[in-house]
Amino acid sequence: MNRERIYKVLRAPLVTEKSTVVADASNQVVFRVDPSATKREIKAAIEQLFEVQVEAVRVVNTKGKVRRTRTGAGRCADKRKAYVRLGAGQDIDFTSAF
Repeated sequence: MNRERIYKVLRAPLVTEKSTVVADASNQVVFRVDPSATKREIKAAIEQLFEVQVEAVRVVNTKGKVRRTRTGAGRCADKRKAYVRLGAGQDIDFTSAF
């Protein structure tokens, strides 16, 4: 997989309360990913970019909310998150990766 596709697949690490609890409890990292990305692409992109072993990838699709505005109803964009389980002893340091 080339560098351009890696950066299209992985959009950003997602740092929330839930993602930090998951990271501490079960050695997982959460990323916001491209809606067209597959689990295999996500796994390959993380292994190449961060040089870690990935055990499993779970993907969650969330639909955008409908919001009312002064001009009518609008809609937020759909999102896709990937929960990535790393191998034993593996860790991702976001400060030195980019």
